[in-house]
Amino acid sequence: MFVQDDQCYAAVQSRDSRFDGWFVTAVHTTGIYCRPSCPATTPKRQNISFFPTAAAAQQRGFRACKRCRPDASPGSPEWNVRADVVARAMRLIADGVIDRDGVGGLARRLGYSERHLNRLLTDELGAGPLAVARAQRAQTARTLIETTSMPMTDVAFAAGFASVRQFNDTVREVFATSPTQLRADRLRRDGRSPVVGGRSGAISLRLPVRGPFDADAVFGFLGTRAVPGVETWDGATYRRTLRLAGGPAIAELRADGQGAVACTLWLTETADLQSAVQRCRRLLDLDADPVAVDRQLGADPVLAPLVAARPGLRSPGAVDGAELLVRAILGQQVSVAGARTVAGRLAEMVGDRVALAVSEDPDHVAALPVLLFPSAAALADIDPDALPMPMARRRALLGACRAIADGDVVIDLGVDRDGLRTALQRLPGIGPWTAQYVSMRALGDPDVFMPTDLGVRHALERLGHDGSPAAATALAERWSPWRSYALHHLWQSLATPSPTPPSNPPTRSRPGRTRS
Repeated sequence: MFVQDDQCYAAVQSRDSRFDGWFVTAVHTTGIYCRPSCPATTPKRQNISFFPTAAAAQQRGFRACKRCRPDASPGSPEWNVRADVVARAMRLIADGVIDRDGVGGLARRLGYSERHLNRLLTDELGAGPLAVARAQRAQTARTLIETTSMPMTDVAFAAGFASVRQFNDTVREVFATSPTQLRADRLRRDGRSPVVGGRSGAISLRLPVRGPFDADAVFGFLGTRAVPGVETWDGATYRRTLRLAGGPAIAELRADGQGAVACTLWLTETADLQSAVQRCRRLLDLDADPVAVDRQLGADPVLAPLVAARPGLRSPGAVDGAELLVRAILGQQVSVAGARTVAGRLAEMVGDRVALAVSEDPDHVAALPVLLFPSAAALADIDPDALPMPMARRRALLGACRAIADGDVVIDLGVDRDGLRTALQRLPGIGPWTAQYVSMRALGDPDVFMPTDLGVRHALERLGHDGSPAAATALAERWSPWRSYALHHLWQSLATPSPTPPSNPPTRSRPGRTRS
């Protein structure tokens, strides 16, 4: 799916910001690489090369442009769309797997040898997994250097570097300046000192977004489903706890009104920063390509008015695959409100409490979540009689949690989507709806459609179409590969005033499942 060179050059000539993050432009005469929308004079075609990743440009000796800051662009949407091993590897690297487990750990997660995995990434990306992880560390380091007052030693280890020397060498090589000079330059531009955050121990970041971005819809979707104790939503700011490798964390997210997302993080270990940021980005689907999605879905007569009403609609993801599966099971054939209530009770029963020094403001402390969502192992050991749900759903929940706790089912960014859906449907009480919902949100699959969903049926019937599963499945074929976004458009349409009903509305049949 990598854009061809002629298309890349056309994007650079027009300074098209939609392609920021898709590729970088390396200029041979200056030795720098830029994002496509860089405001500098466009180089001659023979003087530039295009690379799918910053790591590939860095491997060839190019440094990042100080003017357009290609390291601060949104991530490539290609890794969300694709399901092959290279895309799965890129998603795991972004989550910090190499920093935690090395290349060997990444290879084991994907089921390949280190040598073969290195060859696959180098052949396609021009850089191996270590180089990709190194570029990511450099990006994280620059963010911390410029936006916080953390000591450089802390920045080095928070960004994932093994030593301060490695940190200094990488920053100088990638950005052609020292870490202290980067911070001084930012201070001179802003006229004020960077701070760790406005509250105790906080790290405040600005998450770039590829526009258009329907922030109201994505935050509303998450807020409506916020699990008491684990998540909070006050109509403007969404907050939730995170279970990370170094310990619990809290994330605070809100639209900043300037086309980006303001993110504040409280971490047990600063080394978890990159993982926390990537989970927040996946949760809000910030690396999507909304222009491509809206162009295809907006050309369809059924969805055109819905797309026009909500340009840039996202398909919200999840911060933890096991948690999402539990929530999907709880949402089987019950209302959204009912599912979140039960999830809150489970969190109160067996969820660990978060003990982070967050703020001295009592009102702010009261607004923060205090519980981690229960782990699969903790839920698997619950007394079945303590679960407030029908017996069949108890068996499904406990069986799924035991399968995850024992490692029989793995739900992470490195698993094969089709293989996971098959594995889930082998578990008692897990049907196609639940497996598809988990694939869409936990794995970020952009092409999921759930024809038996009750919301889909109602939305299609309101639009004057047959809402039966067979008819909905046939209709959705033309929405591929963006059926997950079509699904969210249909769900969102239910929140708007009902259009004039058709003269002969379809007969409703037995409802399917709801959405959790």
